[in-house]
Amino acid sequence: MYSQVDDSLVRELVAIVGNANVLTAPQALEPYSHDETAGLRAEPEVVVKPACTEEVAQVLRLANERRVPVTPRTGGYGLSGGAVPVCGGIVLSLERMNRIIEIDHENLMVTAQVGVITGNLHRAVEQEGLFYPPDPASSDSCCLGGNIAHNAGGPRAVKYGVTRDYVCGLEAVLPTGEILHLGGKRVKDVTGYNLIQLIVGSEGTLAVVTSVILRLLPLLPERVDLLVPFDSFAQAANTVAEIIRQRVIPTTIEFMERDAVHASERMLGKEVPYHDATALLLIQIDARTRDEVDSALDQVGEICLAGGALDVLVAQDRPTRERLWEARKAVLEALKAESPVNVMADVVAPRAELPRLLSTIHTAADRSGIRVVCFGHAGDGNVHVNILKDDLPMERWEAGLPGLLEEIYRLAISLGGAITGEHGVGATRRSYLPLALDAHQIALERRLKEAFDPNGILNPGKIFP
Repeated sequence: MYSQVDDSLVRELVAIVGNANVLTAPQALEPYSHDETAGLRAEPEVVVKPACTEEVAQVLRLANERRVPVTPRTGGYGLSGGAVPVCGGIVLSLERMNRIIEIDHENLMVTAQVGVITGNLHRAVEQEGLFYPPDPASSDSCCLGGNIAHNAGGPRAVKYGVTRDYVCGLEAVLPTGEILHLGGKRVKDVTGYNLIQLIVGSEGTLAVVTSVILRLLPLLPERVDLLVPFDSFAQAANTVAEIIRQRVIPTTIEFMERDAVHASERMLGKEVPYHDATALLLIQIDARTRDEVDSALDQVGEICLAGGALDVLVAQDRPTRERLWEARKAVLEALKAESPVNVMADVVAPRAELPRLLSTIHTAADRSGIRVVCFGHAGDGNVHVNILKDDLPMERWEAGLPGLLEEIYRLAISLGGAITGEHGVGATRRSYLPLALDAHQIALERRLKEAFDPNGILNPGKIFP
C-alpha cells in the first residue's frame, strides 16, 4: 500500500527544508522511533523538520503523491503511541515551529505555533496577568501540538475543562497539501461545520496543525492547596461527589492510592504526610480574593472532615504547595522506574462510579496476578491504571495482560465510561475501539478519515482496529 523512502525523495525533502533538517542516520532517527509509551518502538525512514506552514504543505503534498506514510510529531511525550511511526516512512517533526506569535490582551487570546512547550506558554501568559488552564502533567516537556492532537486535559479540567474548550482558531495542512485557516479571534461562530472541534482530538490523523489561537482567562491571584487523607477510597470518592453537590468547584481534585504515594516516596527519598492512608486527595482552590479562597477553603474542609477525612492539611505559600504536588507529579516516573515494562490504561467514568471502578479493577488485577497501581483525576473521573510487570516471568505477563486490559476497559464502559479520557486511542488501544464504539460509529469515522486523507498517508496505524 505504501512506498518506501528512496534517495530521490530524500533529495526532494532536502530541497524543501534544507540538508540540516532532513535526518537519515540511524543514531539521528532513534529519538523519533518512540514516545513515552513503554515498549513501543518503530524506526522512521527519514525525519523532516520544517520551519513554516508552507514547508509542511510541500512535504505533505510530496508524500501524498509518492504514497509515503507521514507521522506528525512535536514533543513526543504521548502515552498511546500516537507519535510512533508504526508504518515507517516520514516523521514530520514540528519542533522548530516553537514561537509564541502574539499575546492579545484586548481579545484575551494567544497565537502560538504547535512546537511551543505548554509550560512555557503558561509562564508567558501568566507574566502578563493571564491564564491558560489546560495543564497536562508533562507540561514542562509536552507541546501544544500533542495537546491539540489528544485534546489534553490535566488536573485543572474539573473546573476549567480541556484543550478543545480553549481552541478558537487553527492553521492546519491537509494530507493532500492544502492549507486551512479555521476560526479566529472570535467567541461566536456557527458558520458551517465546526472543523476545529473535529480536528482537535483527532490524534494527527486528519490534518497537521501548525499554529493555534487559544482563548485566555484573567489570572486569579489567590490560591490554596489541600492534602486530605482517607482510610478508604469510597470515603474519598463520596467526598468528591459531595463537594460538587455543594456547588463548590475546586480547580483540581487529584487522587493517589497508597501504593502510588509509596512509589513516589521511594524515588524522591522524601516522606509524604499521611503516606499510609488508603487514599489521598489533593485539592486546589483559586479565586479573585483571599476572602473568596478562605470561604471555599472552610466549606471544602468541613465537607472533607464530615466525609471521614483523617485531616485537612493546608498549604498557603508556594514552597509548601510545591511540596504537596511533588509526589503527585512524580508518580508516573516512579512507577516506570520500579517496573520499566508497564502499560497504562487511561479509563474514565462518571465521578460517582469511581469507588466501584477502582474496586473492580483491583479485583480483576488480583485475579490475574498482575500488580496495578492507580492515580488520577478524581474531579473528572479519569483514572490512570498502571499495570506493572515487576518481576513476573514474561510468558505470564504476555498471557495475562490482554485479558486484564480488556476487562478494565469493559468495566469502565459498563459504568458509563470510556477506554481513554485524555491519552488517546493511538496505536496501543485501537484493538479495543470496538468495545467503546459500535460498527456504525467506526464506519462513519473511517469515512471522515477518507474524506480528509484519501490515500491514508497521515498517521496510519492509529485509532482504527
